[in-house]
Amino acid sequence: MLKCVLVIASLIITSSFAQHNLPPKEQWLTLRGEEPLVIARGGLSGVFPESSPFANQMALVSGLHNTVLYCNLQLTKDAVGICLTDLRLQNSTNIEDVFPGEHKSYNVNGKIIKGWFSVDYMSRTLFNKLLMIQSVLSRPSLYDGTLPIAAVEDVMGIKPTQFWLNAEHEAFYAEHNLSVSLYLQKALRMMRINFVSSSEIGILKGISGSVNKARTKLVFRFLEATEIEPTTKKTYGVLAQELPMIKTFASGILVRKEYIWPIGQDKYVQPATTLVMDAHKLGLEVYASGFANDAIVGYNYSYDPIREYLQYFDNGHFAVDGVLTDFSPAASQAVACYSSFRNNGKPQPGLEQALVISSNGASGDFPGSTDLAYQRAIDDGADVIDCSVQLSKDGVPFCMDMADLLTGTTVVTSFSARTTTIPEVQSEAGIFSFDLTWAEILTLKPQITNPFMASSGLARNPAFKNKGKFMTLPEFLEFAKAKAVSGIMINIQNAAYLASKKGLDMVGTVSTALINSTFDKQSTQQVFIRSDDTSVLSFFKAKFPNFIRVLTVDTKIGDAPKDALEEIKRYAEVVAIPRGSIIEITNYFTTGLTKVVAEIKASNLSVFVYVMRNEYVSLAFDYYSEASMEISTFVDYFHVDGIITEFPNTAKRYMTCPCRPTQLNPNGAPYIIVPPEIGLLMKMVAPEAKPPTDPPLPPLDADDVIDPPLPAVVETSATNPSGVADGPAAATPSAAVSNVANLFPSLLSVVVLNFFISHFCIVIINTH
Repeated sequence: MLKCVLVIASLIITSSFAQHNLPPKEQWLTLRGEEPLVIARGGLSGVFPESSPFANQMALVSGLHNTVLYCNLQLTKDAVGICLTDLRLQNSTNIEDVFPGEHKSYNVNGKIIKGWFSVDYMSRTLFNKLLMIQSVLSRPSLYDGTLPIAAVEDVMGIKPTQFWLNAEHEAFYAEHNLSVSLYLQKALRMMRINFVSSSEIGILKGISGSVNKARTKLVFRFLEATEIEPTTKKTYGVLAQELPMIKTFASGILVRKEYIWPIGQDKYVQPATTLVMDAHKLGLEVYASGFANDAIVGYNYSYDPIREYLQYFDNGHFAVDGVLTDFSPAASQAVACYSSFRNNGKPQPGLEQALVISSNGASGDFPGSTDLAYQRAIDDGADVIDCSVQLSKDGVPFCMDMADLLTGTTVVTSFSARTTTIPEVQSEAGIFSFDLTWAEILTLKPQITNPFMASSGLARNPAFKNKGKFMTLPEFLEFAKAKAVSGIMINIQNAAYLASKKGLDMVGTVSTALINSTFDKQSTQQVFIRSDDTSVLSFFKAKFPNFIRVLTVDTKIGDAPKDALEEIKRYAEVVAIPRGSIIEITNYFTTGLTKVVAEIKASNLSVFVYVMRNEYVSLAFDYYSEASMEISTFVDYFHVDGIITEFPNTAKRYMTCPCRPTQLNPNGAPYIIVPPEIGLLMKMVAPEAKPPTDPPLPPLDADDVIDPPLPAVVETSATNPSGVADGPAAATPSAAVSNVANLFPSLLSVVVLNFFISHFCIVIINTH
């Protein structure tokens, strides 16, 4: 059965990935100056059950050529070695269902552990009766009960370039007439094992005399600093200070990553220890463990696993010799594509460059629409920074994601009595900007948004949750000019409601601010006007024909009929669509793709996709809990023209990556980041385990595209700021208006050309 599964997995998987060769050598700060190793813990165990056939196959075909397969050794009653998470079989198999009443309690290194143990079963029973399950509840469970247990020989049978065997619990196995040391000595004679690790000094010393040091490295594995090592009875924290002694029997150490970059009680990364440099001085290699894209790590990393990997081997001071990870593709990309050796932050020649557009600045790192968020967006390389304009009760325009201040400010602490429900704006109750004066708004503090805090406990940068300064629209425009960003996007919401019910002239206020900041005259920075209201876009089309207009489709669609797109072309040159309109997802698995992007592009319109986030809970399993993989899919498979993101750094880093699949010479690349085949992971699920698919998404309706003309601004007692127009300006015929449609497919070329004029650099952008 196992061989059959391996063959099937190979047929499915190898057709979807390019072969990856070792990158050229550079002078890394590892012990020997070589690139760090990627060690796949149980294969791609972040998606599949650890050490299952699918997990091991996927780790090899989606990682670097020299990816190391890691097996946690357990021994059966008849001394057969199997690869499982730990001693307790219920953590990685369905044994509780197969043998429900056979759990036991054993003393393991001084601790009483309850469960089902491999020492109580013959190997044939485990191979014939048990199936694997995922040991982490937040990971896919649809493969549970479909994949067999793998023997050590099974893993070696798929011929990994390198193999790592981790062995523990010598005393426990001895009580059951089994010997870890004897098993290892026999295995080393019969198989090519490149690494043997253990957290027990006695095991390593016991086999050191029979190990060919030129072929196999012995590695001492550190557990938690407060735990006791069985042989010396010392804590691992104490042993970390005794590296010279460890060097007498081991060539390297495997430590939890916190031994190197500690995490403080506030969940921020602390200054590095000297452990790596101390070990390297003694000639000990250092391997770091505990990497998982779907783990909650230091807030410094912004839920970006690539950033965390780089901290360990591309920090300018030291580099670990390898990383033990549940997600080997991400580690492979970090080594081959994102290190300072390979990614210089400049666009690769000949590659199309989707625009990186901020969403309220870098709102994943700082409170949105604040000076801190905009500055971070620029520092991260955003091509376009955005301002969603809201109006105060007295007509002051300022940047804020929504008119409802509950999300982005501390308004509830001071003005809860002004909570109202306005169906024309949103279905939920809120406290709205147009019900507070600007002076009142300035008494508030910004507040970072935490979209996944309630559901998953994922907080964003809490030390800065209320930092930053609100920016008026004129301040934002002057900021953008001073920073020489290549473009700005002005998002206009609720214009009709504000005019008819509040006496506030949104389009007039915005146009006045743009004129006062001379954005209507300068040619070095492109202006995008974004709205879900075609009447707003129509106003700006007449008044500012050189501005690029973006229509927001705020619901997911499954089709974009030609008649609807022809209507859109009367008002906009770009369509911004939710990412769910491009890829269909069921139970966090991609299941299909729509033709929406292709249909929009065929109508000579460009496509922006929104909104991208780093948090793994926002991603389909197919992306391996890594936002870069989702970006790769949208940019290099669907060829969208812009990415609207709360984390500009992640998107920009991919744009300048030398491993993109669309590059001119992919065979010369150190690695190719291949967008996942849509629906592949679901195809690998057993038919009986597949969930029902979601109903098809509705098409874009031409009748829903067109909005009625903007109403006149009603007279109210509110005071308008001086210089704000009283209403929308009349449309003025202009030859430029009729030529706007001809801008495409050169939309991105316009933006980059403008940027070139002011910065003397050329970026080649190809839209489709």
